[in-house]
Amino acid sequence: MVKAALEKLIEQVAREHDLPERVVEKALKNAIAIAIKQDKKIKDDLEVDFTDEGIKVYVVRRKGNKKIKFPLDISPEDVNRIAAYAAKEEFLKQLEKAERERGFLEYMEHEGEIVYGIVERRMDNGDVIVDLGKIEAVLPKREQIPGEEFKKGDRVKALLLEVKKLRGMPYLVLSRTHPDFLKELIKHEVPEIEEGLIEIKAAARVPGERAKVAVDSKEMRMDPVGIVVGLKGSRIQKVSEELRGEKIDVIRWSDDIEELIKRALAPSHPVAVKLFPYEKRAEVAVPDDELSLAIGKKGVNVRLASKLTGWHIDVLSESDFKKLEELRQKENEQESSQG
Repeated sequence: MVKAALEKLIEQVAREHDLPERVVEKALKNAIAIAIKQDKKIKDDLEVDFTDEGIKVYVVRRKGNKKIKFPLDISPEDVNRIAAYAAKEEFLKQLEKAERERGFLEYMEHEGEIVYGIVERRMDNGDVIVDLGKIEAVLPKREQIPGEEFKKGDRVKALLLEVKKLRGMPYLVLSRTHPDFLKELIKHEVPEIEEGLIEIKAAARVPGERAKVAVDSKEMRMDPVGIVVGLKGSRIQKVSEELRGEKIDVIRWSDDIEELIKRALAPSHPVAVKLFPYEKRAEVAVPDDELSLAIGKKGVNVRLASKLTGWHIDVLSESDFKKLEELRQKENEQESSQG
């Protein structure tokens, strides 16, 4: 009778909390074991079984790899009294723990994707706690776009950057500054990417200021830049709005590193590129009147181009580039004549 009643309770709670019955049963047994340990000040591990005769409690001790169980000396009345308390108090905590665990396992599958949530609270250090529905996540201050202010109840869209356990508890980290957040936002706006017609090859950001994205297409006749940008900039504008007005340059990818570097330095128009492969460095000449354009405000344009291509880029005016080349040529001639 006792077992049947408990099974009915477990079935009801499982349905109400949308949890598997085995998870609810484990939570109830854990709750009873914890409550008995607290009430009787027991340090040993306890194990709880549900039988037709009632709730059975066992002390569990280990000798090496062997587990030894023996009945706990406790009256059925005591067990029932403590179990009733546990079902009201500790059981709810155990259920919350089970729900968090389930949420943790579910969200592990969504790492690297965009998630949606509601701001629960803002911490003193600027971190924001976000309710994702089944579990909470943290949006650290460092992962927020500069200038963003969040208050309780605000809706948040972010990249699920990391799912891990910290001190045994689920710990989910969100980001709105990571380049992959930009990539995922673009994917949501450009169905051709999901269809495999267009590929995002690389992305780089200075969050809230500027970003560069390199895209490619398997179809030579297809214009990947035009498709990603959208009619009159409609697609990329939606992404920019989500990123607090971040200006996004979209360029076409090239496997030719010289050509890729030239494109990455848009809106300037490089006229020459000299590669130093062993240093993974490039010297780039731009028209004299485009030097500041190529470097960008506070060096942002050239810094993003370097991140996008993976090469360190030194930008020079065309006249300085020529002077440097002439100087190198003279040095080489002198070395040759001395040799």
